[in-house]
Amino acid sequence: MFIVSGATGHVGSAVAEALLRDGHEVIAITRDAANAAALKEKGASIAVADLYDVDAMRDVFRKGKRLFLLNPPAKPDTDTDRAENETARLLLAAVEGSGLEKIVAESTYGAQPGEQLGDLNTLHTMEEGLRDQRVPTTILRAAYYFSNWDAMLETVREGTLPTMYPADLKLPMVAPADLGDAAADLLTAPVEETGIVHVEGPTRYSSRDVADAFAHTLGRKVEVAVTPRDHWEETYRSLGFSEEAAHSYARMTAITADGDYEMPNEPVRGSTTLQDYIDALVERD
Repeated sequence: MFIVSGATGHVGSAVAEALLRDGHEVIAITRDAANAAALKEKGASIAVADLYDVDAMRDVFRKGKRLFLLNPPAKPDTDTDRAENETARLLLAAVEGSGLEKIVAESTYGAQPGEQLGDLNTLHTMEEGLRDQRVPTTILRAAYYFSNWDAMLETVREGTLPTMYPADLKLPMVAPADLGDAAADLLTAPVEETGIVHVEGPTRYSSRDVADAFAHTLGRKVEVAVTPRDHWEETYRSLGFSEEAAHSYARMTAITADGDYEMPNEPVRGSTTLQDYIDALVERD
């Protein structure tokens, strides 16, 4: 039995679906059973539990042997670093005494120690916590999700793609479905196979590549609109981010834009191209 936390999100649902396709039994954790109806139809068992309830989460963990662990992003109008560090602490507490034999945990490219660096430091803290506990763990460091561009669709339809990255800066990006396949492979691997695994798409892409992919699908010109660095925090705040979150996300964006993190030499590469993803996104809309 495989357990998937964050099972109704982009990545968690992809992990659950990959495992189900391979014939495995899956327990999908959600706070609202209605959100997991599609997974239930595909054969998953649904466990309703709130990650703030350590005992309830541990009880779910005890129902299986291998866990996909995802610390969900905090609401942007909160102090996201503080909130995500707290949920990571609670998830780690739930792992204690669970009897799990293996964990695959979602992290991110560029995870590193520090403060006010958004996901880069909160997920690094979770990585360190997992290394300190007894269950063998594989860390899946994911590239920038293609799905992060989903929210831009309406703006793109009007002819503009906003971005904080230099227009031609190539970044590792990946489709959630490819992360799901990679996580399923890691979950079914022998227990002793642990460590850090980086996963990205078949090639690296720039914001201009994203604009061009939308343009190709929509049949119209799409311009890249780069937000100046000194406007980043203001822009995040205008999107509903708290002061603390805007500051952390701006610092995280700067590290990514400046390349101040170690790139893997041999990442696992998914097969979904950016164009394939954008075509499917527009078709679904």
